[in-house]
Amino acid sequence: MSGRNRFTAALRQMDASWPLPEAAVLFARAGVPVFPCAPGGKQPITRRGFHDATTDVAQVEAWWARFPAANIGMPTGAASGVVVVDVDVHGVNGYDAFTRARRAGLVDGWETLVRSPTGGLHIYYPAAPGGEQPSWQAGKAGIDFRGDRGYIIVPPSRRRIDGQHVLYNPTAFAPTDSRTLEAGRLRDFLDPKPPPRPRRTGPTAAPEAMADRLAAWVARRQEGERNAGLFWAACKLAENGLPRDDALDVLQAAAAHAGLGEREITTTVRSAYRAVGTAPPTATGAGSRFGASRPVVRAAPARGLG
Repeated sequence: MSGRNRFTAALRQMDASWPLPEAAVLFARAGVPVFPCAPGGKQPITRRGFHDATTDVAQVEAWWARFPAANIGMPTGAASGVVVVDVDVHGVNGYDAFTRARRAGLVDGWETLVRSPTGGLHIYYPAAPGGEQPSWQAGKAGIDFRGDRGYIIVPPSRRRIDGQHVLYNPTAFAPTDSRTLEAGRLRDFLDPKPPPRPRRTGPTAAPEAMADRLAAWVARRQEGERNAGLFWAACKLAENGLPRDDALDVLQAAAAHAGLGEREITTTVRSAYRAVGTAPPTATGAGSRFGASRPVVRAAPARGLG
């Protein structure tokens, strides 16, 4: 059985009556790595989160013997052989953007559809073989992509919403062979990159030069120091007058290289600019089976910047 089919093949054996411990073990036996998440929630229980995911049946049985109500997390990307387009409905209705992408032929080839407890939609595709597909978010479109260095909560997990448990609900399995998703093209369609801004000269050139140096330093941060390092670097850029959106542009790829997710990066940079007291400037330039003056923040110098 191909790697991309293991998840769907296991899922098709289940229904709403399956206890979570039995479902987790079935996934593991099918070769799908899983890890436990908070009962009724999405937060990993294990120390290293999705990095702890395993197909070791004994380990999976031990986890769910201890936490029988734990939701089931699955790493996305090469680890599991599947990637997921996550259509959100919080703040922005992601179905609008997904409809546009479907009309453009960018989201065909899906393998499984799962309705999330909050009304969103998880669309599963086989992961592209031989290459990394990093996770990303297109917040303005209301769509996330769960690929490498990401994870998803899978059926028959459930969320507690308004006092009730609501299932992650498989609604359809593709009747034909699925195919890989061109995640980069989808991202460019949903969140087009602005044209490059001309390089500045004069007073603003100095913080831009500093930004390149800080970005290289952030990219080298290891687990345990990534968030603090990104926060410190963003504070330095804020103190030196670089607009927040420009700082986010230059630090985004570096922090992602260090292993941080896009949403986490955006939140950290914005927090740094708020802490420094800088006002946010404008950047320059089918049926169901389951039912004024600014204070200056002086962070301690990070070791290794030189």
